[in-house]
Amino acid sequence: MIDFLVQLDPVLQALLATLFTWGVTAAGAALVFFTSAVNRRFMDAMLGFAAGVMIAASFWSLLAPGIEMAEQLGHVAWLTAVIGFMGGGIFMRLADRLLPHLHPDLGLDKSEGIKTTWQRSTLLVLAITLHNIPEGLAVGVAFGAVAADLPSATLGGALALAIGIGIQNFPEGTAVAMPLRREGMSRRRSFLMGQASGAVEPLAAVIGALFVMRMQGILPYALCFAAGAMIFVVVEELIPESQRKNENIDLVTMATMSGFTIMMMLDVSLG
Repeated sequence: MIDFLVQLDPVLQALLATLFTWGVTAAGAALVFFTSAVNRRFMDAMLGFAAGVMIAASFWSLLAPGIEMAEQLGHVAWLTAVIGFMGGGIFMRLADRLLPHLHPDLGLDKSEGIKTTWQRSTLLVLAITLHNIPEGLAVGVAFGAVAADLPSATLGGALALAIGIGIQNFPEGTAVAMPLRREGMSRRRSFLMGQASGAVEPLAAVIGALFVMRMQGILPYALCFAAGAMIFVVVEELIPESQRKNENIDLVTMATMSGFTIMMMLDVSLG
């Protein structure tokens, strides 16, 4: 696979990688064709696993290469990391505050962002879409960084990031489709709404790759920015959602550590 990807333009690499991650989101949403409910312990464990993957990806695939790249380019590495990382978090905080969205299993009165009269299904999709923007951006920046031909940016590392994000997209597709199905929406429409939440990733990836390829001086900042945005999603959304049931916390903790371990293994072995 790596030999095939090497021959492609970095933007096309990023597009193909995020078409894969979108496909995994659709696979998670496709569970509605086989069942109308997923065991709560299982879903909490999957969300915890996704959090572990994203934490590991944020450091191994984004923050650490960004710091190393900053040093190679003669930047003040710690300052670059702080500006980029906090910038990503602040960007997501603003998006979270402004974009109308609703998290699964909550009533319409608990919707966040600017108040609207949009349907519950639309708000649920927007909640996961908000998560997927930094994920797609991270993949695009990672593949765009490879084009800079710096030692700290490798095709294997970018591929590992895409695989890790793909793995954690499975429960996200399920988390949108299942509540819609339980509320009476048809299986087909529940699936379509669930997979739609991942459609933003290819677009965000292409934008990220094009941006850093044309402005290589901001690469370290972009990598750290993507890391900060992903950590915001983990801490603000995934971990709280996975730990709503006290009796599942130990299971979720081990699932989070398992996700971190698998993503770390992927990045170290492929990167």
